[in-house]
Amino acid sequence: MKIKVGLIGLGDQWESRHRPALLALADRFEVRAICCEVAQKGEKVAREFGATALDGFRAMINREDIEAVLALAPDWVGPLPILAACEAGKAVYSSVALDIAPEQVGEIRQRVEQSGVAFMAELPRRYSPATIRLRELMATKLGRATQMFCHERMTTEAQTSHLRRGKFSPLTWRSLMEQVDWCCYLVGRDPTSVVSSIHRPLVGGQEAFYQAASLQFDPLDSDELSASAQLSVGYYIPERWREALAFRRPCSIKVLCERGVAFIDLPNTLVWFDEAGQHNESLDADRSVGEQLLTHFHRAVTSLVRNPGDLADAYRAMKVVTSAHDSAIDGRRINLEFL
Repeated sequence: MKIKVGLIGLGDQWESRHRPALLALADRFEVRAICCEVAQKGEKVAREFGATALDGFRAMINREDIEAVLALAPDWVGPLPILAACEAGKAVYSSVALDIAPEQVGEIRQRVEQSGVAFMAELPRRYSPATIRLRELMATKLGRATQMFCHERMTTEAQTSHLRRGKFSPLTWRSLMEQVDWCCYLVGRDPTSVVSSIHRPLVGGQEAFYQAASLQFDPLDSDELSASAQLSVGYYIPERWREALAFRRPCSIKVLCERGVAFIDLPNTLVWFDEAGQHNESLDADRSVGEQLLTHFHRAVTSLVRNPGDLADAYRAMKVVTSAHDSAIDGRRINLEFL
């Protein structure tokens, strides 16, 4: 079944993630219309896909030949396309789910549930080939996760980029939200508490940013294990020192399991150890993150079974990061409760 889609915005992941995925999955998606904040860019993409460039996202969503909406630019109109799509009864793929103001989440969840439309939030790390493979290994060889160490470092200038940021969420929050969702996905349940610290030193003559957070996953019953996650996001290397980004760079995540340990370098590299020794896996031949995401969305739209969990997962990540911000200000561990 080929789904006719409309694109709202073309964010900074368009060239690297969304465009290649739509081209590779041309047998499943047909781009019929595009509404972009930069008219010239929208017209160029419309010509490439044989689509129509439009000025207003509401007019596009209400077209009879549009069955689903891909909202790809959170810095432009925020969550408004989600609400408009719910009103029109159109399925939604959203890269803005981690950029919604926390006080708006409840209303949007309610509108999505009432409309009955398929909804998928873009949570890319859980759909990387290395993560998918690690989940297989955890189910068969390595066992459940007990400790996770997740780190990301970027240039100082990157924290001021507004390409993917709306007015609701700083870029540093988005990075930490993706890490939180990743760890929750691997553990399989919500964290119970968080403690965090923030440091803003002067590096190379400009203000840098570093935040560390510690999540605790207490067992909810006798069948579960206690788990913890150490997360950090650093924007402290000036652009002119860019070569230092790759020098002895830590892996994207290290996961200690019951019967082994695994190291992931996003998106396709996995190294894991068990009693038999070291195992190296390169998953370059697997479908890319963008293709995995859109394939999952296609399945959600064509399936009769609804999965309302994505928006709840996005809210969970948002709740953890805002609580981590409060923890850094107050200097205390904060217990977490979710809707």
